[in-house]
Amino acid sequence: MINLRLGFIFFLIGFLFIFSKLIYLQFFSDFSKEASFYLKTEKITPIRGQIFDIKGNPLAINQKIYDVYLEPDIIKKDQNYLSKYSSLLGLDIATLEAKLNSDKKWIRSGIKFSQDQYNHLHSQKGLQFQSLNQRYYPESSLSAHLIGFVGQNEDGLSTGYFGVEGYFQQDLKGLPGIIKSEEGKLGLPIFSGIRQFISGENGRDLYLTIDNNIQYFAKKRLSEGMMKWGAKSGCIIAVDPNSLSLLALSCLPDFDPNSSKNISQEIFINPAISQVFEPGSIFKPLIMGAGLEEKVITAESIYDETGPIQIGEYSIATWDDNYAGKVSMTKILEKSSNVGMVHEGRLLGNDKLYGYLQKFGLGSKTNIELQGETSGSLKDKSDFHEIDFATATFGQGIAVSPMQMITAFASLINGGNIMTPFVISKIVDQSGNEKYYSPKIVRKIFSEKTSSSIRTMLKSTILHSEAKYDLPKNIEIGGKTGTAQIAVEGKYDAEKTIASFMGFFPVEKPKILILVSFKEPTSSIYGSETAAVTFFELAHDLIGYMGITQ
Repeated sequence: MINLRLGFIFFLIGFLFIFSKLIYLQFFSDFSKEASFYLKTEKITPIRGQIFDIKGNPLAINQKIYDVYLEPDIIKKDQNYLSKYSSLLGLDIATLEAKLNSDKKWIRSGIKFSQDQYNHLHSQKGLQFQSLNQRYYPESSLSAHLIGFVGQNEDGLSTGYFGVEGYFQQDLKGLPGIIKSEEGKLGLPIFSGIRQFISGENGRDLYLTIDNNIQYFAKKRLSEGMMKWGAKSGCIIAVDPNSLSLLALSCLPDFDPNSSKNISQEIFINPAISQVFEPGSIFKPLIMGAGLEEKVITAESIYDETGPIQIGEYSIATWDDNYAGKVSMTKILEKSSNVGMVHEGRLLGNDKLYGYLQKFGLGSKTNIELQGETSGSLKDKSDFHEIDFATATFGQGIAVSPMQMITAFASLINGGNIMTPFVISKIVDQSGNEKYYSPKIVRKIFSEKTSSSIRTMLKSTILHSEAKYDLPKNIEIGGKTGTAQIAVEGKYDAEKTIASFMGFFPVEKPKILILVSFKEPTSSIYGSETAAVTFFELAHDLIGYMGITQ
């Protein structure tokens, strides 16, 4: 009887405890806090999208690596084991033996295995594995500035930096999935509790407009030129002038995105879009095109070149201080006459000249899909003095990025259209849906007549150049050299130049436009003797590879 009473009392106490707990939860507890205590949320990391060239060759992929957990008390401590697995784990036998003798569980991070190696090791007792995805660039530094790299942000999360990795971070990273599940206080799942799954989305794959082979030719010729001309740095950009799709972009020095941790931050910056330079004489055809468009000159218009032009305290002379007398506008381009360009700029007038600087895109971003583009700068018209208008006609006293320069120049030879340069051919999501990118015309600044005239004048510039180039057979090439002095502490240094060449082919229906530039070449300061030579070497490569005919 006593046992029955004691049992009833214990039952009553338990019932009152449960009942009071329910009353507390119902009326006095912050249920959201209580629920969050038991509700576990776990993120499912999406797979980062991969990057390919236009033909599907991989440029940035995900490589599986493993963290290996070893338990010494389970693993057999014998020489057969040590010799068999030390190489697979990337350790010498002595180190592995010391680890096993420590009697503590330890981890070996970031190990790469073949599938056969993984299958074999996975069957061994005492080894546990966790797989991870690591970004891998199979072409190493071939397209470093173009691709960028993946690093870690302040929160330790994988993030794209520079190039398309940075610009298309949101597309590439994907959306994480989420699993919500109820757990007890001991951390064990409550099987009858809430379990919610929100699916994520893997990152999208990018297919670029560049061709790996064209990129290879460009970097090879740039590297050879850097050594041959003793240049401090250099860039080559190749585009289709009719669409402004990027065919190749290489700047040196560059870096290997597979090992970017200990590299100077300055090397990551892409000079083609993030740095500006005074273009010099490769800018002259743009001003000549403006004069043709405004009908203040024709290709045959004559200027009497008799000596330097005096503007206030400044004297502007020809580069070699020789004067040819009566010369046509075409001849002015051929001999790269600064005084002839100042004359043509005066005919155009300061208002129209400044207007064309704006139309060319100076001071504005091209909006290419690469992280880190600069807009450069263009002084307000009110800050332009007479000498500024004069020097602008031959590409000094103004600053453009290489990408701005090639974008403006393309309008000269493509029928007059300023276009947005682009590097993405298509984006493909995890379901296989494809989004294609197409050319975008920003504005039209030249007529087809002007474009045709300039192409002919630039063909003549090559044919009548004092330098003798290795011209390809049966392909007409147009182009212009540039040698711009570099300003040092407010003064131009005659021995430090940006040597450049802008060229295109075929002349009548251009398929490719290439800018080659070298900073501070030492074997020669002139673009005609450095950048132009590299251009024609690359032209021979591409004419053969692309099967270009007249």
